[in-house]
Amino acid sequence: MQTASARIAALYIRVSTDKQEELSPDAQKRLLLDYAEKNNMIVSEQYIFIENGISGKKADKRPQFQKMIGLAKQKDHPFHVILVWKYSRFARNQEESIVYKSLLKKNGVDVISISEPLVDGPFGSLIERIIEWMDEYYSIRLSGEVYRGMTEKALRGGYQASPPIGYRIEHHGAIPVIVSEEAEIVKTIFNKYVYEGLTSFQLAKYLNALNLKTKQGKKFERRSVEYIIQNPIYKGYIRWNRVHNDSRTVKDESEWIIEKGEQEPIISEELFEKAQERFNREYAPLSKSRPVTEYKHWLSGLIKCVHCGRTMTSSTTTRSKYRQFICNGYNKGKCPISNSVSENILIPYIMKSLEEIIASEQVEYEIIKHEYKSDTTLLEQQLNKILSKEKRVKNAYVNGIDTLEEYKRNKEMLLKEKEDVMKQINQLKNDIDKDHTSEMVQRIKEVYQIITDDKIDNITKNKAMKSIIEKIVYNKREGIIDFYYYYS
Repeated sequence: MQTASARIAALYIRVSTDKQEELSPDAQKRLLLDYAEKNNMIVSEQYIFIENGISGKKADKRPQFQKMIGLAKQKDHPFHVILVWKYSRFARNQEESIVYKSLLKKNGVDVISISEPLVDGPFGSLIERIIEWMDEYYSIRLSGEVYRGMTEKALRGGYQASPPIGYRIEHHGAIPVIVSEEAEIVKTIFNKYVYEGLTSFQLAKYLNALNLKTKQGKKFERRSVEYIIQNPIYKGYIRWNRVHNDSRTVKDESEWIIEKGEQEPIISEELFEKAQERFNREYAPLSKSRPVTEYKHWLSGLIKCVHCGRTMTSSTTTRSKYRQFICNGYNKGKCPISNSVSENILIPYIMKSLEEIIASEQVEYEIIKHEYKSDTTLLEQQLNKILSKEKRVKNAYVNGIDTLEEYKRNKEMLLKEKEDVMKQINQLKNDIDKDHTSEMVQRIKEVYQIITDDKIDNITKNKAMKSIIEKIVYNKREGIIDFYYYYS
């Protein structure tokens, strides 16, 4: 029976994430309760704080610990002592251990390790610090060994993380295998990013419109799309040691480990590299140099030689204040005919072509479609899922699991989902024969406003032009300029 002088105690129980030999939560709890009973302490169930599989390195990552400290800091704290099996359960970091213990001591709350009894006084404090230092040293040493082991595995192409969308791991240590319906999402992202020019934001909107979800079952965001675009797992490689575990900030690229993996790729290396070229070009810091074709002139990369099909690059001469476009093949001796043209001749032709289209609202253009089947494949997969759900709903009713009302409600919901998906499939199919002239004219108007605005830089103007014009072919001998407009 407890006496009137009994102290109220809290128990803090933690099982680490590492593979060290230690007691289970139940075993720790039993020993702590025995100690409390033998030492005239009262323990209430609401003050037993248990954390499973959580590292002790950082206190702010332990919710139960923070809850316990919060109660102990209160003016009328509900307990006077915290019992732990070992001091390493309380903290693995000596600095944090000292801070939290000092905080608790100011509030009249002691921390006691039942397996590491200490004597009172300075000597006892010294022994306590030695124990904490040993625990921290063990943690650092163990962390280093684990890191070295994971590094070796990564260098051998082994995968050791939760797989991203498109893959699953069937058991611990297994090679990631492709999830077909998720892989279609990945393929769509890469194809539309590389071949159709969609931005990561536009891709997120597109996928959400199809009611597709991330690996975590959430809606797509710009950053989730960019993570997929940059992840080499999709071309058959593994990437490890990219971010700091604590802050999740990206490390210097020299610290990354990228090796050929054992998993089957979802896309080709060629497609992946094309995606990286675009991403690096558009997201490179301003301090880094941009490709020459993007900043010399707002027509860079668009003007083509009629004789060899090569790009005509711009340059300046001492004889003229205007930039000259010269066949790159002719400069390298690969094209036999000089096909140069000055910008003061070229630009008026271009402006006139755009103005005529805007005035007449008529334009000849080519429709460019990429991976159309991929769009319908995603929708058809959704449709098959709905049909499977319909069968399960019907079976649940037939077998007496669901009531008639539940069956009707579920059936109506699935019917609405099916109608939405079918509507999107039909819309995609109808788009093949749709006349996009009005949309194309509107795009040309927007581009015209951009290139005639002196406040807008050449890079933006260049991207705008490339969004409507595939190429401009110049024929010096005939004095002809052909424009190849496209709609994607």
